[in-house]
Amino acid sequence: MRAIRISKTCGLLLAAPLIALAGAGPAAAQQRVLLPEGTVLTIRTDQRLSSATMNQGTRFTTTVEDSVRVDGHTVIPAGSRIAGVVTLVRRAGNGNSGVLGVEFDELRLVGDGTIAIEGKLTSTDPAERRQIDARGDSQVVLVGGRQGVGAAIGAMGAGESGDPVAGILGALGALLSEGSNVELPAGTRAAVQLQRPVVLTALGAPARRPDAFTIYTAAETIRAAQVALRTRGYYRGAVDGRLGDDTQRALLAFQIDNGVLATGNLDGRTAELLGLEVVLASALTPSEATYLRGLAEDLAARWKAAIGVTTGGRMDARRFYEEDEVELWFALSGFADAAGLYEQVVRASGNVQGLVAAGAALVDSARRVDAAMRTVTVPTRLARTWEAIGREIEFLDPAYSAP
Repeated sequence: MRAIRISKTCGLLLAAPLIALAGAGPAAAQQRVLLPEGTVLTIRTDQRLSSATMNQGTRFTTTVEDSVRVDGHTVIPAGSRIAGVVTLVRRAGNGNSGVLGVEFDELRLVGDGTIAIEGKLTSTDPAERRQIDARGDSQVVLVGGRQGVGAAIGAMGAGESGDPVAGILGALGALLSEGSNVELPAGTRAAVQLQRPVVLTALGAPARRPDAFTIYTAAETIRAAQVALRTRGYYRGAVDGRLGDDTQRALLAFQIDNGVLATGNLDGRTAELLGLEVVLASALTPSEATYLRGLAEDLAARWKAAIGVTTGGRMDARRFYEEDEVELWFALSGFADAAGLYEQVVRASGNVQGLVAAGAALVDSARRVDAAMRTVTVPTRLARTWEAIGREIEFLDPAYSAP
């Protein structure tokens, strides 16, 4: 699970999936995540789209370029496909350009079935996205002879004849003078904007580093972004933690002005540019915490046996004890106790900030063991057990170096 630390005066903001951790079972990878309405997914077309050959109802597919992550969790793996259907066709003729309208209705996840969606075509080009944003809830269509996806934008509506295409043509006006059909080659980059939210399953462990393809949706994170956008003059709405149209428009304008892929999503790159210092703080799952506690207790017991200390804490009266040996005994026992407390916090605590603090305390306890081990020679088996523990601690704090 993950947390996000917001720099300067914004305080500590924690991603929503972390809140759910306390009640999560061993299969944390099955957590359900909401991909909100308005999310933009970048795609590439799998086949040529042409107003000269396609008909209304013709289906086609596109491929998701990069894995999509929500608050660090992968929800759409790269290579997944988004299927669409042609909803509007006008072939070129008599000096008028061809027109092609499409919608997207299926998300086909890699190895995980098909999910119904409602998506519309949009653009990754900044100038085109400004046009689309300015028109509000507009219909984006492809126009023959125009450069780029979404360059021609018209409001869907019925013309005087009741023909829906006529409404589009009337809105496009002079854009239809090229006289060419739409010819969009396979591999053309475009974007799909979700018109309804989609519930997806988080796949695997959360990403350990934020990136341009991680989308942040937690209310606390959105609220911090709204504050940052308002400070920079992009946002004048309520600071309510909701990713509504006003917030997405502000994000879009900020992205365009800063040379970021214009999606309106609060992604890792945008968060960094807004001054939201994205730092991932991890939490183990309950089963991982149990595993760690078991390793720690076994290691402490084995070291006590190695130096002749009974389970009740009685030291061998005939043995001379080095100070460093005793320090390691206390450090390992303290770490085992800390691991037990951490497991309890993971399983029972509903306090998110407390969970993050517990992880930090466990890392500090591990560092005490590291310091003690540097001055003592321990059996190989015990050293390897501590290495395994170190890998778990490194997951909690990427700055920690496993021995």
